[in-house]
Amino acid sequence: MNKIPDSELILNPDGSIFHLHLLPHQIAENIILVGDPGRVNMVSENFDRIEYKVQNREFATHTGYFNKKRISVVSTGIGTDNIDIVINELDALVNIDLKERTVKNNHTPLNLIRIGTSGALQPDIAVDSFVLSEYGLGMDGLLHFYQHQFPEEKAILDAFVKQTGWGMPLNMPYLVQSSAPLFNKLKEGMHTGITATACGFYGPQGRVLRLNTAIEGLNEKLTSFSYEGHRITNFEMETSALFGLSKLLGHHAVTACAIIANRIIKEYSKDYKITVNKLVKIILQRLTE
Repeated sequence: MNKIPDSELILNPDGSIFHLHLLPHQIAENIILVGDPGRVNMVSENFDRIEYKVQNREFATHTGYFNKKRISVVSTGIGTDNIDIVINELDALVNIDLKERTVKNNHTPLNLIRIGTSGALQPDIAVDSFVLSEYGLGMDGLLHFYQHQFPEEKAILDAFVKQTGWGMPLNMPYLVQSSAPLFNKLKEGMHTGITATACGFYGPQGRVLRLNTAIEGLNEKLTSFSYEGHRITNFEMETSALFGLSKLLGHHAVTACAIIANRIIKEYSKDYKITVNKLVKIILQRLTE
């Protein structure tokens, strides 16, 4: 069996994975992902007990127990580039023998649940409500650096490209479905749909401060898209990479977002931290039932 070279699988002197600084025994198979390192405490303060606390840069991890089930919460920072780091390193922790530098014969799937904040792209999705992403629409380009084919999503993706006139010089989009078991377990009482993932916060999400955007009416194009009951519900910056990498690596992934702004009716939450905290409690309870 071929060993993975030192330059490709980088480990720290203590044997931990390079960015996350984690050892295999320090993570659970149920993992909540949050962007903000400060949100790790918001999640873990609900735990019955905490086994491990590890932090390096923006990557903080707490592993413990909730309702007698072992759970980790890991902060990813912002963007699909960070998701690329986090998902590859979490997968390495469970599916690569770090000492031997070889892929394990037996595959371990992880349950990866992103809890984030997001802006709604439909007027009927109220601020301080929740969206559970059935699909991730990648406008970021990250997954094109990996060999991938998702033929079951092709019809929706083709309709999106045609309806919006998507083309050069933009990244070609990709579309990935969430994990059906996790989606069905968590979806009660939440809006569902396609989550658009952008590679930035301002221009890539149609915001204009001092720079004009290259795509006229980007948000309107996304809002008006419709195909066989599918519509684009919200904007954020991580979901497409999370769904794509997880699917390729054999993990289960879903995203639940607190809507802190509505980009169409121009409203913003008066205190989004209350909404995020409520969502955290809902996800923890449903995940461990």
